[in-house]
Parts: sequence; structure tokens; C-alpha cells
Amino acid sequence: MPEPLAQSQGYQPLALRMRPRCLREIIGQDALLGAGQLLPRLIARDAFGSLILYGPPGSGKTSLAEVIAAETKSQFVRVNAVLSNVAEMREILKMARLQPERHTIVFIDEIHRFNKSQQDLLLPDVEAGHVRLIGVTAHNPSFYLNAPLLSRSHLFKLELITTSAIVQVLRQALADKERGLGTYSCQMDEAALKSIARLADGDLRRALNTLESLILSQPNKTTLTSEQVATFARERRIRYDSDEDEHYDTVSAFIKSVRGGDPDAALYWLAKMLAGGEDPRFIARRLVILASEDVGLSDSRGLLVAVAAFQACEYVGLPECEYALAHATLFLATAPKSNSATLALAAAKKGIADGPLQAVPLWLRDRHAPRSLQHGKGYRYSHDFPEAISGQAFMETPQQFYQPKTVGAEAAIAERLARWKQLRIKEEEKLQKKT
Repeated sequence: MPEPLAQSQGYQPLALRMRPRCLREIIGQDALLGAGQLLPRLIARDAFGSLILYGPPGSGKTSLAEVIAAETKSQFVRVNAVLSNVAEMREILKMARLQPERHTIVFIDEIHRFNKSQQDLLLPDVEAGHVRLIGVTAHNPSFYLNAPLLSRSHLFKLELITTSAIVQVLRQALADKERGLGTYSCQMDEAALKSIARLADGDLRRALNTLESLILSQPNKTTLTSEQVATFARERRIRYDSDEDEHYDTVSAFIKSVRGGDPDAALYWLAKMLAGGEDPRFIARRLVILASEDVGLSDSRGLLVAVAAFQACEYVGLPECEYALAHATLFLATAPKSNSATLALAAAKKGIADGPLQAVPLWLRDRHAPRSLQHGKGYRYSHDFPEAISGQAFMETPQQFYQPKTVGAEAAIAERLARWKQLRIKEEEKLQKKT
């Protein structure tokens, strides 16, 4: 019986032991590393400069950096942005300048945590080619890295590893007696492997760690099933960063699904946000905005429902307020859509910006001014006329900003406005005959 890994000398986690040793062993990034792609050609010719590798956890960023160093026979200096300081970086850069023949690659994990001064420190040596930087981050570099550093680096984005690619790596790990779990002689059916892959949410490191935990918890030569994986998965927590890309991408998908009239997709993204620990008040605020921006006058009840959902989040809290959020999401997703309020406001703002700015007509001004100014003189009280339409203008130079759409309740508004337009014409004609 093999010695338990946790007790063996120099134990390393399975995910670390199974890291690729060359480009052809990297699985699941064909869009970046497939035949004819730019990055493999740059690596083969050792013709790349500094690189920023951006992608979700477990997508292979660190593995790719190590492979690049190995394939180009470069010195690989690892720096952790959390633990590093300016003094350490100065020493690393100094040694690289003194030993140009070593072709130093400075690998910075979590480079988004480097502050501005630390990033600025890299610039001269990166630009001069004394070092080649490989920075990796799970966060959008545009939000964290200085523009000068970004402009001196190639940015490559890694994607989530597909379920089929994860299953392929898991099979290799089960069979590999040198680096994997082959000495345990355990088996796992296809359904169980796929369950682990789906559980990992595209994170290969998580999948390998899950596989190792399952194997180490069983006797040798065991055959594991999907039921055992399901038991292990009860404590699963989905990958969801509450204030980074996943947060913004998911709420964007949520709003666009509601706007696009797909209640099922909207509920899915809602459930993902709630499972990820999103603040329900944030979701409710977005629904309140959408109710006026995208549903608007086609069904004005949408705003009432959205505001009520927000109030439920304030008064009731989790988990019960989730019902109100689902209620509002379904109401707005299935409601007719109109962005006429959004367009009308934008048009009115443009009218103000483009000018000239109109003064308030004398007949509309407040009567509390001195009588000699004659404010309010000539005002025609709307309720004295049919349907409260007096025919009087409410701007010295009338302009049209609101264009009603013929959907939902707004179709009736369009008909009403057309009728009022004819009433105004008639009242204006009557006024002209009197004068």
C-alpha cells in the first residue's frame, strides 16, 4: 500500500504535481494556444516581450507562465504581489541588469495588487528589455494596471476550462503513477468525472483538488460513483466575485435578459447572483432602474413592483426577499418594453445643451411676483377646457422630445396624445377668432 500523500516527504497537491511541463500538455486553451495562434509562435521564436495573462481562477495562467520560461530556457523569478515590496523588486531588477545572459522572466502573481509606485518601478527595465514581465491576474487589467505598463505588454486572455477538457485531465491524473493518483488503483465512472468537472465551474485546480480529496478518502482500488461526488458537493460554493468581473458580467446578463424578454435566463442569472452572495438590494436597485428605462410607460406598474421589491429587501431581508426579487424579475421580463422615457429625457437634455435656453413664457410664470411684472397674465386654466386641453403653448418655441411607442399601455397614450393634438388645434383656432 502506498504511503499516504499527506504524510509523504515533500508532499505537493495534485493540482501542482499535474501542472503542464510543455505547451502541448496545456489543455483547454485552444483559442489561445492552438495551431496558427500568435502566442505559440512568439514562444517558439523566443520573440515575445512582456505579457499579461488574464483569466479566471484555475484556467492555467501560472502553468502557462512556467511553461513559457521552460520553453525559452529563461531564468524564472517568482514574485507574489501580496508579499513583495519595493526593496525586493529593486534587487531583482538590479540582478537582471547585471546578468543579461540569463534572460530573466519576472513572474508576478496577482499583479493587480501592485500599487502605482511598484508598477512604475518596473517600467524602465521592462522598456529596456532587461527583464520580461509575465503578470497574471484574475481581474480585468484595465481597471488595475497603469496605462504605461499595459502599453508595454501583450495582453492575453485565458478562458474557463471546458467540461470535456477537465474530464480529460482528470483521467490522466487517475492513471498517472508518477505525478498523479495511479498508485491508488482507484477507478471512476464517466458520470462521476463529469460531475467533478461541472462542480469545478471551469476551474481545473478545483477539479484536481476535488479528485484528490475523493481518492484519499477511500480505500485503494475503490470505484467512485457520481453519488459519492454529489455527497462531496453539498458544501459547494459557486465562483462569484462580489465586486469584480463576475459581479458586473452577471448583473449585465441579468438586466439584458429581462430587457430581452427572457424570464428563464433572467431567473438563472438572478439565482446565480443570490447563490454567490450578492446584496439583494443591489439587484433590486437595478430592477428599479430597468422598470423606467426599459419598460416605462408600456406598463407603469413595473416601477411600482420594482420599488416594492426593493422595500421587501429592506424590510424582510434574506432569504424571504428572494421571492419578491423573483416576482419583480418575472413581471419586468414578461412586460411589454418601451424605452421612450429614456429617449425623451435624453432628447430634452440635448435640447438644453444645444440651446438657446428658453425663458419661461410670461403666462406660465408664478403670480407671486410684483403685479407690475404681469406674471401669469393670459394663462388659460386647463380644467376649463375639454379634456383639460386649453390649446395654450407651454414653451415659447415648442419642441417635441417624447415619441410614444405603440406597445402595451403606451399605445393608448399615443392615441390620447394624437387626440389632444387635434383639440389643441381647435382651441387655438377658437382663440384666434376671438382675438
